[in-house]
Amino acid sequence: MRNLRPVVPESLDASGVLEPVESITLVAGATTATVLPQLGMAVSSLQHDGEEFLSFHGGPTALRGGHTTGIALLSPWANRLRGPDYEIDGRVVGVVGSPGVHLDTNGLPIHGTMVGRGGWEVGPALSAGDHASITAVFDAAIDDEVMASFPFPHLISVELVLTPASLSVTTTITASGSVAVPVSFGWHPYFCLPTGDRDTWMLELPERNHLELDELQLPTGAVCLEAPETITLQGVSLDDGYALGTDRRLVLSGPGHRLTVALDEGYPFAQVYAPIGSSFVALEPMTASTDALSRAGTISVEPGDHHSACFVVSIS
Repeated sequence: MRNLRPVVPESLDASGVLEPVESITLVAGATTATVLPQLGMAVSSLQHDGEEFLSFHGGPTALRGGHTTGIALLSPWANRLRGPDYEIDGRVVGVVGSPGVHLDTNGLPIHGTMVGRGGWEVGPALSAGDHASITAVFDAAIDDEVMASFPFPHLISVELVLTPASLSVTTTITASGSVAVPVSFGWHPYFCLPTGDRDTWMLELPERNHLELDELQLPTGAVCLEAPETITLQGVSLDDGYALGTDRRLVLSGPGHRLTVALDEGYPFAQVYAPIGSSFVALEPMTASTDALSRAGTISVEPGDHHSACFVVSIS
């Protein structure tokens, strides 16, 4: 189903008038997911049995300002770049100072240029029994801001499929021009549990290679193999990158609830962000590691070809 709803009161235009935000809510049994198509195809709500499993802190205003919340698409790159530019096949691309690029507290480009971005061509919401879906496509080649810091023509397709207690997100990059497109996108989901608080939640991680980071949160190249473990979040702060193995399931659990994020082979990397004092845990699928563009560490899609990656959120 499709509906229009007003944004939160702080989302005002220059004249002080509330701006409407188009939202589409998918329904599958006792599960609903709400997406904001013209704010970067961000998912603003994921509910099951009337309980919320996403943190949408900052609301639409945050997305418009390029800040991540809910489930936000990070493209053309996820996480940080070393900046101020990167080189692909001998081509130097300037990033810092380009339109639409946001910087972290250290002045590094972060999370690409698609957070909160409009321009999506949205298909109809489809529903059949306990199955609902929607697909949207963004043509980067006709968006000057996106092309300024990532001059590789491509299409981004996002398909959301909702079934009872499960949301699947499939992202496809298609090289639409005459040059190959480096693949470095990801998603930034902020999960929460409806019962307990952060100190009562547990994080289950599979066997993985922990990527050593420097003081700027950039990989040094060193890795450390870590066995599967369950971490109690009380007193623990995380902002860590991992290269995953064959088991790509990340689990957040607490009193009476269990949320699993399963990544397919298109997402060999993940970031876990859980700062102390927050009411969320971000479990971030990534097609490449942090700073992969700067280090020529991505795969590429040849002209006319595509690359897809999928993650599934399951609630129990």
